[in-house]
Amino acid sequence: MSFRRSVTENTIPPAFIRQIPSIEDIVSALHKTPIGEAWTRGVIEKLSDAVSTAGLRLSVIESIAVHEEIKLGAATRDCWLDNYYENIRVVGSAGISVVYYNFMPGFDWIRTDLAQQQPDGSTALAYSHSNMQAMDLSIGTGQLP
Repeated sequence: MSFRRSVTENTIPPAFIRQIPSIEDIVSALHKTPIGEAWTRGVIEKLSDAVSTAGLRLSVIESIAVHEEIKLGAATRDCWLDNYYENIRVVGSAGISVVYYNFMPGFDWIRTDLAQQQPDGSTALAYSHSNMQAMDLSIGTGQLP
């Protein structure tokens, strides 16, 4: 069982997550690293160490960010591809065998509601195509939550 957590930005200590029954792995990423920048082994090891001190394992990297020039097939994409390849090598050399990524050009994951009420009283992220169609994206994404 894994738990998705931004280790460097989240205020919930990994030791608290370790208390959740059956959780052994953490899914995380380097969210503050600029898109397209090459990661270093030291940065990945620091992230992994922050997790392992709580008795958990960093087993999945959520999104080595894919630069827009790669997504769009721009002529200038090759330098960004070199960094992306290096990031995969660095993550693999740190013993992390799973990487998943967002390959959506233009927008990242889109939600039209960050707190849609559920039947049990909880809330969830949600996407409504009709709400999206009603937005004027020519003026930017400011209408998105």
